Amino acid sequence: MAHRRTDSAGATRELLQELGDLTGRILDQIKLHQARVELAAALQRQVLAAELPDVPYLRAAGRYTPARIGLDIGGDWFDGFRMPDGSVGFAIGDVQGHDVEAAALMGQVRTCLRAVATATTDPAEVLGHTNDLLVAMASELFVTCTFLRFDPATKELCDARAGHVPAVWATTGGHCEIVLHDGGLPLGINAGEHYPSSRRHLTGTGAFVLLTDGVVEGPGYPIDDGLKRVADLVGDGCGAEPADLAAQVIKVADLTGHSDDAAVLVLRYGDLGGG
Repeated sequence: MAHRRTDSAGATRELLQELGDLTGRILDQIKLHQARVELAAALQRQVLAAELPDVPYLRAAGRYTPARIGLDIGGDWFDGFRMPDGSVGFAIGDVQGHDVEAAALMGQVRTCLRAVATATTDPAEVLGHTNDLLVAMASELFVTCTFLRFDPATKELCDARAGHVPAVWATTGGHCEIVLHDGGLPLGINAGEHYPSSRRHLTGTGAFVLLTDGVVEGPGYPIDDGLKRVADLVGDGCGAEPADLAAQVIKVADLTGHSDDAAVLVLRYGDLGGG
């Protein structure tokens, strides 16, 4: 009997040791995951806090809201920066998913766009070269994106999109449309993809509004309904301050019950009230 008690005590010690080792490994994994989340969140905060450029005749403002479920990070972003030829570039995009991997790839895509734009400022070429870079990276995630170039000297706005949600354009003169020109496939799927571009000369006062699908689409809320709601808001408010209009548009995401993160980028042009 004493021998059996000794064996039982030894087995218990071994079991406790195994449980301790397992607990230690689980805690290490939790700490690693927390570190990855904190790093991704810091990256996203840095990207979204970047100052958008103001140029003669045009000002920009953006808003972001995380998904209602999961982590408070994701793959949606917006960006704006000056380019070597004196024009400014604006981008909005959505990496598949709303997790650590999506946030990490978002940072890489943003960097790729800025790097490519030092060599060419044509939106179609910027998207094309960025797409080829992402294909070469062999990421399992794809990216939708719209890239625009505004030239303050000519007031020309040129844009191209890669599988992304259409923009909304409205003027204080009563024009309002959902911009449905052709685009190419999302970035990171096929090398050599072609991205058509469109050009428009901006006159008068108005707003060109870019958004991600988390703003206009949700469970039981069709994207067409969301786009119409945004178009109504932009049509009524295109003469407002860009930050005010962006704040109104991002609220549409609350109507959709969005399960994805959401971003809005407003380009307000014309009479800027001395801004």
